Amino acid sequence: PKPAKPYRRTPPSWLKTTTAEVVEHICKFARKGLTPSQIGVVLRDSHGVAQVKNLTGSKILRILKKNGLAPQIPEDLYMLIKKAVSVRKHLERFRKDKDAKFRLILIESRIHRVTRYYKSVKALPPTFKYESATASALVA
Repeated sequence: PKPAKPYRRTPPSWLKTTTAEVVEHICKFARKGLTPSQIGVVLRDSHGVAQVKNLTGSKILRILKKNGLAPQIPEDLYMLIKKAVSVRKHLERFRKDKDAKFRLILIESRIHRVTRYYKSVKALPPTFKYESATASALVA
């Protein structure tokens, strides 16, 4: 099981990193092409920043949006599309893999569901449509 987040919402007293430094690190990592989750992992593991929100007052994605570095499509949707593309590529080689075919259907229905949500909260343009043919271009 995943350990619970600490109750205290203040940054630890031993943390000597300033808010500006953290924001700078986040922007630098985003320019390198890291996703918000990967940025959080790097900050936690090599910079000692447990929770970015506790230190800066805003989450990683919000900081990226403010600096104009947010990804075009949300990270979770991007990962689902990436997974669907890899399963589809696998199915081209192994046509008889019925389980993979079934899993692809599940993944793609999840993509459609998440897309519907992101359109409703205006995180995606209303014209966005997931198509398996054009999907590989989205994640390239």
